[in-house]
Amino acid sequence: MPSEAEWEFAARGGTQSTFWWGDQMKKGTADCKDCGEPYHADAPVPVGSFAPNGYGLYDMNGSVCEWVADCWHSSYKGAPADGRVWDEPSCSVRVIRGGSWREGGDYMQSATRFKYSASVRQSQNGFRVARDTQ
Repeated sequence: MPSEAEWEFAARGGTQSTFWWGDQMKKGTADCKDCGEPYHADAPVPVGSFAPNGYGLYDMNGSVCEWVADCWHSSYKGAPADGRVWDEPSCSVRVIRGGSWREGGDYMQSATRFKYSASVRQSQNGFRVARDTQ
């Protein structure tokens, strides 16, 4: 899984705006309950139903919340400056990012983050596999 810093970098797709597509939520840009069509109340829509961001990545905002490898910290004070995972022994609370189809548009912002017990399993939570590039 990516670190929290890597996830946010990827989600922003080369932008500094609130969402990769700009500073305002637009209908038809993410899979969430008030983000427009396509939408299904019981499950996320298929991957690729919305346009990719500037890095060619699909569904970074919406669809499912994505676990990252970092332990939860309430602020970034003391975080690694090089983007690596911020972990701790016996960490039981982890970070999820990106918002899910069950939440509203305000949760789709690239900077939105939540804490979750590492033991919790919910249908709106998933993960993204990442690998280092050379």
